[in-house]
Amino acid sequence: MKSQRIKTWAWVHKWSSLVCTVFMLLLCITGLPLIFHHEIGHLLGTEVEAPKMPASTPRESLDRVLETAKALHPDRVVQYASQPEDDDAIWFVTLTPTPAPTDDFKQVAVDARTGKVLAQPKTDEGFMYVMLKLHVDLFAGLPGMLFLGFMGFLLLVAIVSGVVLYSPFMRKLEFGTVRRERRPRLKWLDLHNLLGIVTLVWAFTVGATGMINTWADLIVKYWQHDQLSALLKPYQGQPTVPMAERGSVQQSMDVALQSAPGMKLSFIAFPGTAFSSPHHNTFFLRGNEPFTSRLLQPVLVDAQTGVITASPRLPWYLTALLVSQPLHFGDYGGMPMQILWALLDIATIIVLGSGLYLWLKRGNTVPASAKAGADPHAAHAPVAQPASTAAAKVGT
Repeated sequence: MKSQRIKTWAWVHKWSSLVCTVFMLLLCITGLPLIFHHEIGHLLGTEVEAPKMPASTPRESLDRVLETAKALHPDRVVQYASQPEDDDAIWFVTLTPTPAPTDDFKQVAVDARTGKVLAQPKTDEGFMYVMLKLHVDLFAGLPGMLFLGFMGFLLLVAIVSGVVLYSPFMRKLEFGTVRRERRPRLKWLDLHNLLGIVTLVWAFTVGATGMINTWADLIVKYWQHDQLSALLKPYQGQPTVPMAERGSVQQSMDVALQSAPGMKLSFIAFPGTAFSSPHHNTFFLRGNEPFTSRLLQPVLVDAQTGVITASPRLPWYLTALLVSQPLHFGDYGGMPMQILWALLDIATIIVLGSGLYLWLKRGNTVPASAKAGADPHAAHAPVAQPASTAAAKVGT
C-alpha cells in the first residue's frame, strides 16, 4: 500500500512538473531582471527623475498638472494619476482613448512643483517591456495571464508532491548529500533534490503569489460587482459626470487626505475607470511603513461636489492581491531582499533545468534489478527512479 502511494505521488509529480517546467523556466528567467527593474531603468536611462529642489518647495496644483498632461494628448482622457512611493515630486498621468481598461495608453511625467513636463515614458517598448509582458501574460492578455496562473498551480502541485517523495528517497542518505563520485545523472539528481528542498518555502511563496497576480483583472471586476455596486446605488440612473461639470481634483484630494491622517496618496482613479465609478474620483491612500504602504484605503469623492461619499475597507481578496504583488518581486526589503530573491531565483532555474535534464536522460538509467548487489544505494533505487524520471521536485 505504501509503495502504491509513492507511485501515485510520483505520477502526480511527474506530469505536473513536466507540463509546467518550460513555462516556469521562462518566468524565472524573465523575472530575474524584473527584480531590479528600477536599477536597470537607471542604467538604461529610462527612469524619470525630478530635478533637485529644496524639500520645502511648494507644489503646483494637481488641476494644473492634469491640464498640462492633457494638453499633450487632447484627444484622450485622464485615467489615472500616481506618484512614486519614494518621490512625491513627480506625477505620472495616464491617458487613454476612453476611461475603460485598455492597453492603448500614454503616460506623461509632470514635475509636481513646477507643473512642467519631465518626460513621456515609453512603456510599450524596450527590453524591460518585453520581459514584463512575457512574465505577465505572454503577450496574450487575460487568456495568457490565466494560462500562466494554471502553470503556477501545477508548480504548487509539483512542490507538494516533491516534498512527499523527498522523505522516502533520502531515508538512507544524509541531508545535503551529493554523490559526486557517481555517474552525472545521479549527481544531478542529488543536486536537484538538495536545491529543491532548500528553496522550498521561497518557491512556494513566489509560485502562490504569482498565481494570485494572474487573477488581478478578475478580482477587480468581482470587487466592482460585489462592493462598489452597492456603494453606488444612490447614483443609479444618473449619467456620468461630464468633464466640464467636475470640481477641482486638488480640492478633492485635500479632502481625501484630511479624512485619513498619517496616510499618503498612492494613486487616483478617475470617473469611469476600473478602480472607480462613473461619478467619483477615487483616491487610494497608503501607509508609511514597508508593509502598510501596500495596504490601500480607497476614498470615494463625488467628482462634482467634492464630498466624500464612502471610504470602504478593501475586502480580504483585494488586500491579498495588493500584498502578493510586491512580495512576488521582493519589493519589501530594499536591495538586500532583491539580492536574496535573485539568488533564490537562480537556484530555482538550476532546479528546473536539472529536472528537465533528468527527464531527458531517463533512458540512460541502469535498471534497479541489474545494479542490485553492486550498488550500495540500491535499497532506495525503486524510490529514486520514479522521482528522478518525474524531474524530481521541479520548482522546489
